[in-house]
Amino acid sequence: MNQRLDETIDFATGAPAAGSLDVTWIHGARSPKRSGDPKIQVHRYDEHTVILRQSKSVHYEAPFLFLLFGNDRALLLDTGATAEPEKFPLRQTVDELISEWLSRHPREGYQLVVAHTHGHGDHVAGDPQFAGRPATTIVARDQEAVREFFGFTAEWPDQIVDFDLGGRVLEVIGSPGHHGAAVTIHDPWTGILFTGDTVLPARLYAFDFAAFTSTLDRLVDFAAARTVTHVLGCHVEMSTRPGHDYPLGATYQPDERAPQMTVGQLTAVRDAARQVGHRKGVHVFDDFIIYNEPGQATMIRMLARGLAHRLRGLVRL
Repeated sequence: MNQRLDETIDFATGAPAAGSLDVTWIHGARSPKRSGDPKIQVHRYDEHTVILRQSKSVHYEAPFLFLLFGNDRALLLDTGATAEPEKFPLRQTVDELISEWLSRHPREGYQLVVAHTHGHGDHVAGDPQFAGRPATTIVARDQEAVREFFGFTAEWPDQIVDFDLGGRVLEVIGSPGHHGAAVTIHDPWTGILFTGDTVLPARLYAFDFAAFTSTLDRLVDFAAARTVTHVLGCHVEMSTRPGHDYPLGATYQPDERAPQMTVGQLTAVRDAARQVGHRKGVHVFDDFIIYNEPGQATMIRMLARGLAHRLRGLVRL
């Protein structure tokens, strides 16, 4: 039976609420054109939290996106790597999820905020799908817009600001280093720390290494003072073999590791960054690879490896 109209959901008592990451993420196919994968994989972490993954058959980046429901509004965190709705029906999927949630928790005037972990193209490409959507705010990708919307002052990025979805109060942390407008979001309801492309089982591109290490210090200190159940970024590029990543552009990752990390692994990233801070270039660790202000030659080698991988795949097909 539906709740009565506008009944308030308690997002504080009993937090963090139990949720499930018992899911097999779709990891692509040897031939993306022959893949029968859905364009978007939808996983309900709990009744008020949805994790989506863009299919590798649509775009090799296969980013994770997050939809968090509060009493007054929902937050869609990132919009993926593809703009065209016929290729990547994000707006349709989100509208269906919101409609489904509202059928169980009916309320008037429900809002949607579309924001981003950071402004790189594979996290903002789907924004135009939400243009003109009623009761919707789209936060632009630049640092000025991010700071203004969330209420950061001149203390950026050291300030922690609250963002209230209606009883579900998120904590937003400025996190530059990978991208100048990057933020990390902590959700006390689930305990999840959403770290974007800053901390994840993947290649960690630190384009401003001083800012990156400061961000990691800030996140480690933050996590020590909060309950953090999972550290959850937006990609998986590491395999289950320690220190082994899939090449850039890989559309098939049969042995990819789980996306979630622990606070211990967050601390390990911070410690590794301190260790390699004086050495630019590529530094391989079991669960991640740090790219310390990668130069042109490093990026060309990475692109060449990815191209060779794709060509080998075409030969096998």
